[in-house]
Amino acid sequence: MSTRRDRRRGAARRRVSRRALVGGGIALIALAAVAVAVAVVMARGGGDAPSAARRPTPTTTVVVPTAPLTGRPDPSGVSQTRASLAVKIENSPDARPQSGLADADVVYEEVVEGGITRFWAVFNSKAPETVGPIRSVRLMDPGIVSPLGGVVVFSGGTADNVALIRATPTVTVDENNAGPAFFRESTRFAPHNLYGRTGALWERGGTPVPPPALFGYVARGQVFAGTEAIDQFRVGFQPGYDPTYTWDATARAWRRSYGAIPFMDANGTQVAPTNVVVQFIDYPRGSEGVVVGSGEAWVFSDGRLLRTTWTKPDDATATGYTDALGAPVALTPGTTWVELVPIGTAVDLVAAPPPPPTTVPPPTTPPTMAKKRANR
Repeated sequence: MSTRRDRRRGAARRRVSRRALVGGGIALIALAAVAVAVAVVMARGGGDAPSAARRPTPTTTVVVPTAPLTGRPDPSGVSQTRASLAVKIENSPDARPQSGLADADVVYEEVVEGGITRFWAVFNSKAPETVGPIRSVRLMDPGIVSPLGGVVVFSGGTADNVALIRATPTVTVDENNAGPAFFRESTRFAPHNLYGRTGALWERGGTPVPPPALFGYVARGQVFAGTEAIDQFRVGFQPGYDPTYTWDATARAWRRSYGAIPFMDANGTQVAPTNVVVQFIDYPRGSEGVVVGSGEAWVFSDGRLLRTTWTKPDDATATGYTDALGAPVALTPGTTWVELVPIGTAVDLVAAPPPPPTTVPPPTTPPTMAKKRANR
């Protein structure tokens, strides 16, 4: 039989067990609370444990490509995905207004028979849907288009000249292989009505390799190193073909005209290149210029003129331009027209007016007042 003392001992043990259970539960609850607090702190970036939120966010540098024939940024990247497209375009009054000249990256103007001029319009960064009127090649043309590679578009020529242009490192397109890329414009009469569809012409170009740069360009934040401020100049081709370029400081471009008549594209835009290079070359037969060699060139950019030297060692090499110290000339990024003028051609310059004085001179005393003061 259990004694009264044993019963008291059992009751005491049961009370201790209950206290232990209660105390243990409280301890577990406290431990759980601490764990939750630690988890919250770590989730918020506290504590010493590594956190994804504290790691630096990786950044991606976006490189905007530069159009090779203008030196301008090309966010679309289209200039990197297609070859150059050089098209021989007529310039007789019956051919005006031409289609595409305002959109060309580079244009060369050359003298042909009778003192008239024609153009090579070179497209890469942009182009209209149609271009023309398209005309024939000349003996000097391989030296113009060879450095570009790409697609060369023309309409006939003498057998010798066609053979020479087909021997260049280009893809040539004419009536023999153009197919639907050529069409006759119904609103014009032959031979001033042959036009090309630029998209279809580019499709003839094989592998889309962008052209090399033809010119150097000033870096961002720098300006063209011209030494003479010029408002206007006229290139002395024969009358009716003698363009005048007038500096537009707002558009930062040279607006082309014939006398007082603006030279317009068929799209209604006045032709206004960023740069104009007047390159003096020999025309030994009067109509077949020599673009290989060296000579004088006047470069107009940013409202200023720089007199330079041009050099071209062979047909395949692009023409280089250097200043009086022999340093390469850097143009303003943008479109460029190259005037291939006969040596001795007049280029009439209209200098820009001098800038206003930086200080205001003191007022002068009227003569009558000065006399009165002297008599006192």
